[in-house]
Amino acid sequence: AAAAIPARLLGDVSGQAVVDLCAAPGGKTAQLLAMGARVTAIDRSAQRLKRLEENLARLRLEEGVDVQASDAARWHPKTPPSYILLDAPCSATGTIRRHPDVTHLKTPSDMERLIATQYELLRHAFDILAPRGVLVYCTCSLQKAEGEHQIAKFVAEHPNAMKLAITPDEIGGMEELINELGDVRILPSHRATAGGMDGFYIARLTKLP
Repeated sequence: AAAAIPARLLGDVSGQAVVDLCAAPGGKTAQLLAMGARVTAIDRSAQRLKRLEENLARLRLEEGVDVQASDAARWHPKTPPSYILLDAPCSATGTIRRHPDVTHLKTPSDMERLIATQYELLRHAFDILAPRGVLVYCTCSLQKAEGEHQIAKFVAEHPNAMKLAITPDEIGGMEELINELGDVRILPSHRATAGGMDGFYIARLTKLP
């Protein structure tokens, strides 16, 4: 349920061109296609993109997608996109309820590398975003260093970056998922009576002209 939220926060993308960075294995790409978007799916792993294409074929969503094997931190579109979804690689600590070993699989040096990679991806995604475009950044992580701190640093360093607060009506009225900053911060304890949710952080930015 948590992973289905980020794409919805781009708004009505029916008929619009959307770039899905770090797209494999394709769950969010499929969601965007089902919403009527024309999607460019970028991932540097050709093997993972093969899985994405298999998933789209299984769902009969092959139309309207352009799959490209490329480093998302260096890929350049022909024209600046107005909608970008960046599901950045992260520690995956948000999946701890399903994968309790996840906290033992990452070292401090792994975290430092991931945080640097996330910021590089975020910076490049914003660089290629069209003025007044919408960028949704998310990580399946409980670590603020991969979420709140990344966005706070980015906005402080980029005067033309402005956060767009997320409202409860955009996420099915689940007001408890929105923090004091207007971002989505999901904890495994949320919706406990329904089985819980993966931990997730989601922020939405726009580029001032």
